[in-house]
Amino acid sequence: MRIIPITLPTPFPVGPVNVYLVADDPVTLIDTGPKTREALAALREGLRKAAFRVFDIRRIVLTHTHEDHCGLARTIRSEAHDVEIFVHDWETGHLAERGADDGYQALLVRGGVPKEVMGQMRGMFMGVRAYGETLEEMDCRELKDGEEIQFASGALRVVHTPGHTPGSCSLLREADRTVVAGDTVLKRITPNPILSPDPVDPRKRFRSLEEYLVSLSRLRSFAPTLVYGGHGEPVTDYEEIFNRYVRHVRERQAGVIGLVSKEGVTAWDIAGKLFPDLDDLVGVHHFLAVSEAVAHLDLAHSEGKIAVELSQGREIYHT
Repeated sequence: MRIIPITLPTPFPVGPVNVYLVADDPVTLIDTGPKTREALAALREGLRKAAFRVFDIRRIVLTHTHEDHCGLARTIRSEAHDVEIFVHDWETGHLAERGADDGYQALLVRGGVPKEVMGQMRGMFMGVRAYGETLEEMDCRELKDGEEIQFASGALRVVHTPGHTPGSCSLLREADRTVVAGDTVLKRITPNPILSPDPVDPRKRFRSLEEYLVSLSRLRSFAPTLVYGGHGEPVTDYEEIFNRYVRHVRERQAGVIGLVSKEGVTAWDIAGKLFPDLDDLVGVHHFLAVSEAVAHLDLAHSEGKIAVELSQGREIYHT
């Protein structure tokens, strides 16, 4: 079983995205890249170099459903004649306008995000959706934690690694402990724990950073020898990355707790202190900033380091 990285351009600040061709029977593509002509052309060229065509793809596996990872899924499915698309049941970005539904709006209100900024974020979400196409639930099959995706010469085990998104999944080749991790493990970037409704109870908030730390530890238990990420170079020393990530989280956590006053602050207040130029940035950066602030505040609260109360629909954190 050969796992072949193919790097595609994206229109997003994160830069190019890595998708992975599993050159075995059935031919499988892990993630697809965004829906742009440039990404599709780069995908065709990467497949050509590996002696394949889009038509040869029989299966698509999505690590998660951000547009840079899933945007071309419907295009490929159509061109390759209704290939199977596998995605975890907790992912919803491919099914609806992420960020436009009431669940997301309620989370932003609770975070203290001003109405005018929420309007900018809504516009950002609509713009991002242009780089993906909505799939029907009937088009997708569920990825289940622990199941094996079978190939002629081996298998990839599904490892549910929530954090970056609720339904993020990694794929483990146990024979040599190779992992395809999507955006759960990136060599030069600390993945952002994205603000999301809880997939089990959408009235609640998904505890992204807490889940992410558990996912990192779970991957560590497999002692991976090689980790292919969604962006940048592969990781050959997972222990170093794991320790760096945990150290970064704890340092950021201490900084966030230090910004919480006795008088009380919102997540939006904390985001502005973490990123002093926030007012000069656009919607996507506003959303990522408040996502990071909320994630760290949730973790600090769950560990008993700060308190929170609801006041006029907003969560107020205090020491």
